[in-house]
Amino acid sequence: MQESRLFRILYYLVDKGKVTAPDLAEKFEVSVRTIYRDIDVISSAGIPIYATTGRNGGIQIANDFIINKTLFSEQEKKDILTALQSVSVMNNSESETLIKLAALFKVPIENWLEIDFSRWGHKSQDNQTFQKLKHAIIYRNIINITYINTSGNIDQRNICPIKMIYKSKEWYVESYCLKKSDFRIFKITRIIEINQLNETFEPLEYPLKEESPQIKYDTIVLRFPIKMAYRIYDEFETKNVKRVDNNSYEVSAKMPIDDWLVGYLLSFGTQVTVIEPSYLKKILSVEAQKIYEHYKT
Repeated sequence: MQESRLFRILYYLVDKGKVTAPDLAEKFEVSVRTIYRDIDVISSAGIPIYATTGRNGGIQIANDFIINKTLFSEQEKKDILTALQSVSVMNNSESETLIKLAALFKVPIENWLEIDFSRWGHKSQDNQTFQKLKHAIIYRNIINITYINTSGNIDQRNICPIKMIYKSKEWYVESYCLKKSDFRIFKITRIIEINQLNETFEPLEYPLKEESPQIKYDTIVLRFPIKMAYRIYDEFETKNVKRVDNNSYEVSAKMPIDDWLVGYLLSFGTQVTVIEPSYLKKILSVEAQKIYEHYKT
C-alpha cells in the first residue's frame, strides 16, 4: 500500500511541480505527518525531493531530475513511447500509461501512426466486429457467430475465439468450434453477426500446423500491361515482378492451382495473359466461356 502511494506521490509531483504537504495529505487521504514520512522515504531512495517554507513554499522534485537520473537514454524514451503508442492505436483507445510516461520523460507524443482495421465503406461494421472479437478473446467468452462458408452457405457456430491473425492481407480468427469439436479458422469478413454467450472457456492454444503437403504448387508466369502496375505491386512480391518492356510486366510465382487462383486471375479480365503453365490457360478459357454463356442474351 505504501509503495503504491509513494509512486503516486512521485508522479503527482512530477506532473504538478510544487505542492504543499496539506494538499498532498488531502489528495492521498493520509495525515500531513505521514506525507513527511513518505517524503523521507522517497529522499532516502536517492530522489532529490525537498520542501521549502514560506508563502510560496511546498514540496517538489529537483528540476530535470527525471532526465538526468533515468536509466533510459533519449532514444530509449522515444522507443518506449512509440511502442506504447502502437499498442494504444491497436486498442483503438487513448493510453493513460502513454500520457503519464510522456510527462515523466518530458518527451512530446508524436502522432505518427493510425490504424484502421475496416474495409473502405465498412468502417462501423468492421470495427464493431473487431472489438467484439477482441473482447471475447481477452475475457475468454464463448460467442455465437453467423458465418458464410466457402460454399456460400450461412451457418451458425458457437466458437471459443483464441487469437486474431493477419495473413496474406486478410484477417482471420483462430478458434475452437464447438459444433465440429475441433479447431477452425474463420475469415473475419465472412462473419456477419456476433452474439456473446454467458459462457466462458478455459485457456486454449491453437495447434501449430504446417501447410498441407497435398496442396500442389506450380510456377505460374503471367504478363500484365503497364497500367496494372498498381495491382501487381499490391498483390505480388517485388522480387517476383520483372519489367519486360515499356508496355508490360511479367510476374513469376509459385501458387496452388485451385478454384481460388482461377477466380483471382479472372478478376483481371483481359488485363492478364497466362504464359505458363499451358493447362492453366485451358482452365481459364473454359471458365471464361461459362461466364459468357451465363450472360449471353
